[in-house]
Order: sequence, then C-alpha cells, then structure tokens
Amino acid sequence: MGQAAMQPSTDWHLKENARDHHTSKFSSKELIVRRGQAFIITFNGTEQPEQNLTFIAETGPKPSKLAKTQATFGISSTVSKESWSAVLQSTSSNSVSISISSPPNAVIGRYKLSVQSTSSGSSSPASLGTFVLLFNPWSSGDDVFMPNKAECEEYVLEEFGIIFAGNKNRINSFGWNFGQFQGDILNICLSMLDRSLNYRQDPATDVSHRNDPKYLGRVLSAMVNANDDQGVVLGNWSGNYEGGKSPSSWTGSGEILQNWKKSGFKPVKFGQCWVFAAVLTTVLRCLGIPTRTITNFSSAHDADGNLRVDEFYDASGNHLDRAADSIWNFHVWNESWFSRSDLGPSYSGWQVLDATPQEESGGIYQCGPASRNAIKEGDVDLDYDCPFVFAEVNADCMYWNYDPATGKKTLIFSQSTVIGQFISTKAVGRDDRVDVTNDYKYEEGSTKERDVFKKARKKLGLEDKFDPTAPTPQEIDQKPDISGKFKVAGPLEVGKDLNLILVLANLQSDAKTVHVNMTAWSTVYTRRPVHEIWKDSISVTLSPKEEKQFPIKISYTEYQQQLTTDNTIQVTALCHVEGGIQVLVQRDITLDNPTIDIQVLGEAKVNKEVDVEVIFTNPIDMEVMDCVLQVEGNDLLRGILEIDIPPLKASEKSSTKFKLTPFETGPKHLLVNFSCDKFADIKTFKMVNVTD
Repeated sequence: MGQAAMQPSTDWHLKENARDHHTSKFSSKELIVRRGQAFIITFNGTEQPEQNLTFIAETGPKPSKLAKTQATFGISSTVSKESWSAVLQSTSSNSVSISISSPPNAVIGRYKLSVQSTSSGSSSPASLGTFVLLFNPWSSGDDVFMPNKAECEEYVLEEFGIIFAGNKNRINSFGWNFGQFQGDILNICLSMLDRSLNYRQDPATDVSHRNDPKYLGRVLSAMVNANDDQGVVLGNWSGNYEGGKSPSSWTGSGEILQNWKKSGFKPVKFGQCWVFAAVLTTVLRCLGIPTRTITNFSSAHDADGNLRVDEFYDASGNHLDRAADSIWNFHVWNESWFSRSDLGPSYSGWQVLDATPQEESGGIYQCGPASRNAIKEGDVDLDYDCPFVFAEVNADCMYWNYDPATGKKTLIFSQSTVIGQFISTKAVGRDDRVDVTNDYKYEEGSTKERDVFKKARKKLGLEDKFDPTAPTPQEIDQKPDISGKFKVAGPLEVGKDLNLILVLANLQSDAKTVHVNMTAWSTVYTRRPVHEIWKDSISVTLSPKEEKQFPIKISYTEYQQQLTTDNTIQVTALCHVEGGIQVLVQRDITLDNPTIDIQVLGEAKVNKEVDVEVIFTNPIDMEVMDCVLQVEGNDLLRGILEIDIPPLKASEKSSTKFKLTPFETGPKHLLVNFSCDKFADIKTFKMVNVTD
C-alpha cells in the first residue's frame, strides 16, 4: 500500500482564495470558489510530490466524464482554458502546493476532490475534502460575465435591496434583506436544486445541466413557489393570511429559507410577488448569477394569451371577479444577467425570470428566462415564455359592462397605453429608483411601439384568427359624450378620511342627463376586490360643455375594518348617459401608513454596543394594541429581534430602545417593521456606517 492512500491533511487557503474569488462574505469553513479561475491548495502525506499526481474532481450522485460531472487531471505546466487543470506552485519535503483551475463552463455545486499518486502502484485515491464551485461574473469566459465591476458588486455581492410597490400614481418602496451570504443559505440553495422535479426525475442529467444559467434560472423560478414541487413559498392573494405570516410582514429572505429547511422543506406561508422575487434574487446571487428585482406598475396578467386583458363591471359599477385576466397595481419579477447562446448575441444580457405562480409553462409554474431584448423587439416566438412577459408590459385593456342575468357583455372602452408603466429597479450603489421602462418597450403611442405590438400579434397568430370575444371595430370607435375622473382632495393616509372629487364634463354642445353608480372596495394589490366599503348613486344634468364636481367622503370608520394589508381601495363610478354610451371612471388608491423613525444613538463601531431608538406616534384618535417591532440587518445583529410594545393611546408617542453589536465594518442596513391591530407592516430602513 503506497503513501498516497493515507489521509492527507489539506490547507484550503480559505482567506486568500476567498479574497481572490469574491467569496469572503460567506461565513463558511468550506472552500467556496468561482469557476474559470485558479485556487491554491496545499496538502501533505505524499512522497515525491512532483511525480505523477492525478486529481479527481466530481459532483452529483453519479459523477461521469461524459456528463462533465467528473474530471481527472494531472499536473501540467500551464492552465487549460477548456478543462480542469493543476499547476505545481511549490513543494517542500512533505507537502505540495497546487493551483487548480476549473473551466469557465464547469458544472456548479459541491465537489469532492481527491488525489492519486500513480508512482505508488494501484493505490486508491485519497480524499482531500470538498469545496463549492459557483458562477463567476468576474471572468470573461463565463456565461454570466458582467464587465462592469460596480454592477457585479451590486447584483452579486450586495445583501440589501429596495423593492418598489404602490401604484403608478404613487410609487412607494421598502427595504429587503437578501442575506445571500448568511449562515446556512448556500447549503439551502444547493438543497433547493436537489429537490427540484428535474432532479427527482433524473438526478445525473439534472446535475450535468448545472453549468447553464438558463437552465438553473428556469428550475429555480419553479422551486421558489410551492406549486408542483413542494417549493419554498406558498402564495396567497385572498387577503386572509390565517395559519401563516402575511406576505407584507417579511423583511428578508433568510428567515423564509431557514424556515423552509427547519420544517423539513414544507412550503412557507405566505408569499406574494415581491416575496417570490426577493427569494429568487437571494438564491441566484448566492450561486453567482447577477440578479435584481424589477417592479412593473399596471402589470397585465393575460391568462388566455391574446395580448388583451378583459375586465368586467356590473351596472352598479362593481368590479366583477369573473375573468382570469387582471391588471395588477404592480408586479415584481427578476432580471438575471447571462448570455443566450441558444438565441444569439443580440438576445444576451438581462433575462426575465418570474417565480410568482401565475400561468403554467411546460406543465409547471415556472417562467423564463425571457430575453428582455426579445420583449422590446416583439420577438415573442423565442424561448422562454416571451408572450406572457410581453403581455405584462404591453397588453391592450378592454373594460366591459356585464349583465349576470343575461350574460350579455357590452364594451365600455378600450385602452392601449395603460399597461407597463414606471418599470423600476434599485440604482447601482445608491438607494434610488431607476426607471427601465425604455428597456422593455419603445415609447408608448409611437409608431415603432405599435409596429412591435403588431409584429407580436402576428407571431402569435392572432392577426388572422377570428376572435369571437373581441369587440367589433364599431364598439372600439364609439365616442363617449362625457368624460370623468377622480381627483384626490386631501391626505391619502391610513387613519384619515378619504376625500375625493368626481369631476364630470359634458363634451357635447347639448345637455346630457347622467345616472352615476359609485362603489368603493378594498382590494389586494392585484386589484382583486375583497370587501365592499361604500356605495352611492347620483343623477345629474350637465348643460352643454359644462364641468361639475361632486365631493366624495369615505370615512376612516367606514373603511378601517375592511382594509387589507395592502392598504388599497378601488373607487369606481359607472356613468349611464341617457341616449349615449356608458363611461367608466376608476381610480386605484394606495393609502400610506404612518411613519416610524430610527435613530442610532452614537457611533457604530465593530464589536462595540450601540443604542438604537425607534419612535412611533399613534396618529389616530383610538388606542392601538398588539404592537410588535421586528428588526433585522446583516452584520449588525444575528437573526431577527422581536420586541413587544405596550398599547398606545390616541396620539401617544412610543420610544423603543435596543442594543446592537455590529460585527463587520462598512455601510450596513437596519430594517424595521412595526405592526399593530390598526396598521399592518409599517416598514423603514436606516443605513448604518460601521467603523473600526
């Protein structure tokens, strides 16, 4: 038995390798490196090391050379670009230092590394241990190569994000802790891959495809939602979140991924679009694929693939929940950066992935990658799921009056410029909003934009097909006699009365009589109606060209019990004009929560306690109870701090103090979420600069 069979001891040079491979933020005792780049290891226990050492790197349940999940390589004088290679760095009497390089298209995941000394007969290979190989956006040969270093820092290494929400009239935002380098997250991400449907059906083939960001992005878009595969997060858009945590209560992905693992991989309750998108961002950044969250305002969910969204209203103006199609106030998805060798270089760059379970693709709830360039150019015949994403930002809207008694529907009006507005993401290196709408489509109303829409319809075969559900050209061309809009007249805040003005204008030169049916419903952010709050009707006569204003007041006591955690109310006025066509006036309103304030009392220094104060003033004239403060922040505190706060009387101010001991230097973000029985999930964040 030769020496090589003994168990050598390995020095993985964790610090130096992590620094060179941009993996220092992982808190692991295991070597974590990126593909297409050399790393150094030193081991002893081999005699005459320069003689014929052979290394074996293997991953997955059935490593094989053919599937590229096993590589056998000896020591060579130079690094190979195409395959695994080892170059001798230095030797001493009983140890050897080797620089090992993987090819830029290597399969990612956990590898076993062993060494065999061919000089000592047929000894079995000795294990050197395990390491994890990730994608490498810093390496020009990698599919995920990102030439801009500041973008690599933001889209791979940044653990804090800002997600945009609200509606197109009033964009708001909140912080999120992606936490991709915390504790056990990398292992959870790797076990996610091993729990996918593809892995269960054929583990060896699945692992052999893990060199491809297209493949992994698609698989993970399915795994983040619980549909089909017992994935991570269970969606719930009902407005009732009993038996779980309400989607708006989460402040980071770490708690979600850890809960999933702790429960024996049972889906975590509950998520909505930004939760799915944020968790997918964490997983992809963790694996080294540059990823960001994108918010699309007035986002279409075109269930039947006709690039048209139909909404139905009854004669009283109630928004009927009877169509599979819908227009969400906002929707959050992901963009990941990688090349598209399957489509050609003009489709490389940002790719849309969407983990929210909306429509099946290939029989399961997954979506993407859809090339953002393909969406902009209307190339909806390209893989994957381009028609659905194209509709999210481009669909035409049809608003119908529906009579449940007869089943008859009448077109009220159609619009082609409302969908896909203020498409937003966080700026690189700053906490600001950047608008990327022009990367998804040509300017709304331009001939180029309409040409792209026609091209997409043609590619989907919608131009030549007779559609019995479509409105007639006569219906589309009909002109209304009056116009209407809702104006906001006062603060849009939870706890205050809602004051609006309905403005009606007669566009004709003869008098018009109008019967107006008005309703207000609480909704979730997808504009799904949940509870009726208020209704009223008026009849008015408008003289020629006259404009009239009608004040509307919905008191806090009327809406308080009915509001969902999204704080959204949809107000509708359906105007029946005598002798003319109906006019629908509508406004989606998002009410702002009151604010909370964070103060760091003193300087934040590494390993020194610092006091933080959180201040909240109850803005309403009734007591608030069940007050809970939740605090998290990478490198500032471990896990999540929960503090119960005593009830607050009307207008009473509360000050809550707690201590932090930061354990890393640099700019860090503290996230705070305050909830009570009258206000759900008041969020804020504060940048804390930690010094030595």
